[in-house]
Order: sequence, then structure tokens, then C-alpha cells
Amino acid sequence: MSTEAHAVDQSTLAADWGGGTFPYHVGHKKLGMWLFIVSDAMTFSALLIGYSYVRASSDEWPAPFHFYPSVVFSTVMTLCLLASSFTMVMAVGASARRDKRAARRWIMLTMLGGLTFLVLHLYEWYHLIHDYGLKPFSLPAEWAREWPNAPPLFGACFFTITGLHMFHVLTGVIYLGWIAFKIRRVRHEDVEVSGLYWHFVDLVWMFVFPLIYLMSVYAE
Repeated sequence: MSTEAHAVDQSTLAADWGGGTFPYHVGHKKLGMWLFIVSDAMTFSALLIGYSYVRASSDEWPAPFHFYPSVVFSTVMTLCLLASSFTMVMAVGASARRDKRAARRWIMLTMLGGLTFLVLHLYEWYHLIHDYGLKPFSLPAEWAREWPNAPPLFGACFFTITGLHMFHVLTGVIYLGWIAFKIRRVRHEDVEVSGLYWHFVDLVWMFVFPLIYLMSVYAE
């Protein structure tokens, strides 16, 4: 087959695909990020499935989160991440238009949403540790009286899952900070790849929030 015929065949395939590009024509950075997301999704899935199994197999599981401050704080944290996903979409859009200044502004707003999430989450950890006495492998005395048959694994599950997610958010904020600092020299693909990571972090929280918080609301 001649080179010209081969080029015609590829053009036809691209047109049939509908998007004008081949589904397997992806940059190595984006491919690497997708592979990382798949592997990290498996990690979080294993943790959440393990948590669900331990909870379902227990005769009694603590439901300690009062509407205020835990549920209110976790809801505000969720709104912060949802808003940061929107600003990340706007950053990628601005980058696609080659508006580097707007892309930097939107990325910095995304970082602000992530930092607000971290501050609220750390405050909640402080509240649970210092005000209630929650530890990884022991329940506070007040909770032990309320749920005497509960296994002492609530703290381990809570700190492991939320702590790992907080680490991902912190990593994402640092990653976005580097992209914003280098915005004049980075390619659009770099902004797009950072957006993939940030949307993944937000998506994980959409599973953590109901499983950890909403299913553990204290029935007053």
C-alpha cells in the first residue's frame, strides 16, 4: 500500500470515529495519568469495600457524627471540592484558548478550594481527637458506652481513608501550584492532565462522603 493510500485510510478512520482523532492517539503524560488513576481507584475501592465489609459484619457500628459540626463541616468540604472541579474545568478551557493568564487565575481558585477543604478537614480531625478522644484502635469512652458491642476499628477506618484522601488533595494542590507557576512554559496537555488528577480526587470524595459521614449520622 502506498503512503498516499495509507494516509487516506487513516483519514477515513478518523472521520468515522467522529472526534477527528484516533482513540489511541494520546500523549504519554495523559496515558500515564490515566494508568495512575486506574491503579489509585483500585486502592480506594479496596479500602472502601473493606470498610463496608467490616461495618456490615459487625453487630454494632458507631454512628457518632452529629449534624453539627461533623455533617455541616463535611458538607461544606464537599461543596468546596465541587466548586474546585468547576474552576478546574474553567482553567482547562482557558488553557485550550491559550489564555494563560485566565488559566492561572482559575487554577489558583482551584487551589483555594483544595486548601479550604484541607483546613476544614484538619479542624475536624482536631475536634475528634482532642474533644472526643478518638484514636485509631480505640473508641472514646462516650462512644463505647453508647455502642458497647462495637469493634474498636472505627478510628482506624476513618483516619486511614480520610487521611489518604487528604494526602491526595495536598498533593493535588502542590501539583496545581507547580502548573500555575510554570503556566507560561507548560503545554495545554499539562493543564489537562492536572485537571484529570483533580477531578479524580473530587470523585473519590463523592464516595467517601456518604459512606463515612452520611451513613454514620447520630440518630438523636
